Amino acid sequence: MSQRRVEIAVVSDLHLGTYASRAREFTAYLKSIDPRILILNGDIIDGWQFNKRYFPPDHIAAIKEIFSKLTWGTRVIYITGNHDDCMRRYSDLEVGGFLLTDKIVIEINGRKVWIFHGDVFDHTTTRQAKFWGKLGSNGYAILLGFNKWVNAVSHFFGKEKLSLSKKVMEQFNKRIVNIDAFENKIAALAIEKKFDTVICGHIHQPQKKEVVTEKGKVDYLNSGDWMEHLTALEYYDNDWHLYAYNEKEMKTERAVKERPNASVMTSEIAFYLHALSNTSNEDFLRHSGHR
Repeated sequence: MSQRRVEIAVVSDLHLGTYASRAREFTAYLKSIDPRILILNGDIIDGWQFNKRYFPPDHIAAIKEIFSKLTWGTRVIYITGNHDDCMRRYSDLEVGGFLLTDKIVIEINGRKVWIFHGDVFDHTTTRQAKFWGKLGSNGYAILLGFNKWVNAVSHFFGKEKLSLSKKVMEQFNKRIVNIDAFENKIAALAIEKKFDTVICGHIHQPQKKEVVTEKGKVDYLNSGDWMEHLTALEYYDNDWHLYAYNEKEMKTERAVKERPNASVMTSEIAFYLHALSNTSNEDFLRHSGHR
């Protein structure tokens, strides 16, 4: 597969470790691009739902592809979100071409771009929101099973696929997060801080628009998610573009059926995953080979 050259790719809300994660499509997308910079804008692994008994080969393959990009010269910037906030203890860690941080400001053609996940602008880090988040994730697994049955029947009768889970989750997210208030609050602060562009994720609502207020204007962008919308932000030809995955246009690789060998778990992947466990930092560093 030929790769598209992009200057910057921004992805968020993959939620690896959950049934809702579309890891196979995400990996296929990464394989299709050759970015100079890859920005992982939070909630890549779902620490709220992380379970050592559920981390299938597709999810391992997604992490491997990220490190493959890093190996071949792509600058990888990991910005933490609320579902992977356990990684914030390692914030500002920089190893080779990899940077772990909470937010970042970059300049592109004289324009200042502010990038962060966005969870600090709503209440989703509270204990109550975590409860609703876990409830939503468990309910989503049930919806997925039902959705597969519905689509099997639809396919039998020659009908197009339906996404009942998408409609339900969109309504669920709207009840948890006031999307308009979220976007306006972020845009207002970005204008106040004199940024030209602000990019976030978190609310699973892909967007690209200009926000104008009495105090100025800013380009607001949201990378969406890899659970339902399957979207990313790409910078090329001196502009930002909102990318939407299309399975008909992209030949996805079949997932590996057997469980991966231990050799697949490189020290880098072990380092990344082990932050989600309760192991002490000293044991973590010793076992991952970074000591």
